[in-house]
Amino acid sequence: MAMLEVKNLSISFGGLKAVDDFHITIEKGQLYGLIGPNGAGKTTVFNLLTGVYKPDSGSIELDGRNITGKKTIDINQAGVARTFQNIRLFKDLSVLDNVKVGLHNHHPYSTLEGILRMPRYFQVEKAMNEQALELLKVFDLDQEADFKASNLPYGKQRKLEIARALATEPKLLLLDEPAAGMNPNETKELMDTIGFVQEHFDMTILLIEHDMKLVSGICEKLTVLNFGQVLTEGNTSDVLNNPQVIKAYLGE
Repeated sequence: MAMLEVKNLSISFGGLKAVDDFHITIEKGQLYGLIGPNGAGKTTVFNLLTGVYKPDSGSIELDGRNITGKKTIDINQAGVARTFQNIRLFKDLSVLDNVKVGLHNHHPYSTLEGILRMPRYFQVEKAMNEQALELLKVFDLDQEADFKASNLPYGKQRKLEIARALATEPKLLLLDEPAAGMNPNETKELMDTIGFVQEHFDMTILLIEHDMKLVSGICEKLTVLNFGQVLTEGNTSDVLNNPQVIKAYLGE
């Protein structure tokens, strides 16, 4: 059974088709790339997958469960986490507390237990601190655990956003142009980290990018999106050698 199965997904805005008959199948543990130029509809697809938009037609199944049109919070609880092209952190919170936000769904305590600082509150907080620090170590951020998130360098803010998403223990991680705004060294380090996350956590990842050369080194399969429609899809090597793709995206 596929981890993500999307069929005939479509949505229009003002009578214009933003996404038209989109489809994709991602197996458990795959690192899959969704590529295309700016305005191709990639982020709209993510917004459909995460409940920001409700599709006009089509279906979305996560690990065999239909999540089409459900609310964002329900989709997150079903196992979908995402990052954004424009980083969205709680910038006034510490690095550690940003990750702990993602852990609260799995380590709940009651409002009364929190207000009265009952034993369970301290047990849960201790467990979350330990788990958050372990995640931060994966991203080499444990030494900055007490830093305010806004004081991290740009590249480390990107990593923190991914760490927070992983804290929700997702089945599927959606990364929306995570390398945007990074220099080449930061980009290489981030791509290495994403590859490590896939292997270390046995994570299924869908990565949005407009730069085909960037994702071609780490993604097993690619879907190319153009004007809201699938131009081509398949193994990375086959997509790279597709004449339509070469002409439209590599300028060759």
